[in-house]
Amino acid sequence: MPITRPTDPLGRIYAEWTTEFEANPLMSLQMMRWVFEDWQRVTAEPEGVTYRSTTFGGVPGISVEPLAADPREVLLVLHGGGFALGSSASHRKLAGHLAKACGTRAFVADFRRAPEHPYPAQLDDVTAVFEALLAEGISPRDITFVGDSAGASLSVATTLRLLAQDRPHPGQVVTISPWLDMENSGTTLATNDDTDFLITRDGLQGNIDRYLAGGARPTDPLVNPLYADFTGFPRLYITASDSESLYADATRLHERAVAAGADVTFHSASGEQHVFPLQAGLHEAADDAVAAIATWYRTGRAVGAAESTTHTIA
Repeated sequence: MPITRPTDPLGRIYAEWTTEFEANPLMSLQMMRWVFEDWQRVTAEPEGVTYRSTTFGGVPGISVEPLAADPREVLLVLHGGGFALGSSASHRKLAGHLAKACGTRAFVADFRRAPEHPYPAQLDDVTAVFEALLAEGISPRDITFVGDSAGASLSVATTLRLLAQDRPHPGQVVTISPWLDMENSGTTLATNDDTDFLITRDGLQGNIDRYLAGGARPTDPLVNPLYADFTGFPRLYITASDSESLYADATRLHERAVAAGADVTFHSASGEQHVFPLQAGLHEAADDAVAAIATWYRTGRAVGAAESTTHTIA
């Protein structure tokens, strides 16, 4: 059987990382964090976007400001990395592409990471940023949570917690290659193992153990939103590739949202790597994904709160 080899920039970097992880099985968490900063290498620098380091609600991060952005609309971007890796630096360029396409500004939050700060520290930080934006005069409807991988879990879980507490919540939520299953049980972990060059069940379990080090249960709906009730959830966008080991998380999220009558759009790509939109500006599928998110975003802004519908894009 021929060996599957990566052909896209992200796949090649994931293959490089895997080689290093296999050669250094006792690699420290700090070293892994340095490796994951390399994510930014696959994203082109977007033109006409400025950045500045700042804080909202005591949470540091990077403010992303396209020159033509509407300052009244904000994407709150939550980076992936298994709750323990990744940063605002690794994701600022992706945020720049998304904000520019949507015509908004963005803030990439450096929420506290596990295991030094296990669940629910991350949700607390996202909530603090959200409330600081509200205090600045931004309407909840004008704030969109955007999260990839573990950041998608934070986007969804923080929204669920705000809804449960009957507090203001974001008007829209975007999830990219979402990772939600803290039981590590998705069927595509096995079926897509040969086509996903980053994700492994063992690697996921290490991050689960870090995230839940404070004693949270892997079936808690705010830890694992696949157990949550999505009734009343705001407009939701999901994008993932059918080659990803976590593809089953995306399909199950879609099913949960549909069952609750939420307004959810699921974009399924083919043959792409985990968090493939990171390749914006360098890879056609990534640019198409960013454009599709922006179209969905603007549609929601134009029509406002719509009746619950479901759309699936091939």
